[in-house]
Amino acid sequence: MGMDLAALLQSLAERATPEAETGRLRLPTERDLVASLDMSRGALREQLSMLEILGFLDRTQGRGSYLGAPDAHFIRLYFDLCHQLGHLSKEQFSSAREMLEVSVAEAAARKATADDVDDLRDLVDQMIRASGDGDDHRALEADLEFHSRLYRIVDNPIYTLLHDGLIHALRSEVVERRHVAVEREPLLPGKTRVIDTVHYGIVEAIGERDAEGARLAMRRHFTVWSSLTGGS
Repeated sequence: MGMDLAALLQSLAERATPEAETGRLRLPTERDLVASLDMSRGALREQLSMLEILGFLDRTQGRGSYLGAPDAHFIRLYFDLCHQLGHLSKEQFSSAREMLEVSVAEAAARKATADDVDDLRDLVDQMIRASGDGDDHRALEADLEFHSRLYRIVDNPIYTLLHDGLIHALRSEVVERRHVAVEREPLLPGKTRVIDTVHYGIVEAIGERDAEGARLAMRRHFTVWSSLTGGS
């Protein structure tokens, strides 16, 4: 009988057993799966190959097959495909990113250590120095690392997975928006750019463990970017 990938994955999970030495979920042999799933060997192999490509299955010759959770590559692939098929727009990705990051800033204010706050402040300093040196690429990388650091502080794998997928989907747009913002906010000698310094507000709120203040500071960050670039 036919079986879609989701149903097959559930059936495999029900039949997998934890390996004593590693705790990994080991699948029965291919012969046993063919019998218990009532599938042809060819159909099973085709489905298993697809699960392996998606990252749900690890097959090693001579060791067996193991179920696992896919890494961020899976959600990147999913977002890319949804965008190409017209199911998700750049505006929807941007809106989701803003909502997620506002929530993450609030959570970071509750969990950040003093070292975390110092690291965040240092990244803003790096943005400002890079902008002052005319190195927009280095400023962008410090900006992206600042936001990634917030997710590491919160340490929620679901948030981290979504962040990875969203920033992947928006990477080219983020690059273009910084380019536009830099053009619209020429840097005068001895001055700084608000697209960089706006991050200090987030750092200060997190350092004061002010969750609501961190939410507002992150919203202001997106408002500033939107005012300069026409997007978030």
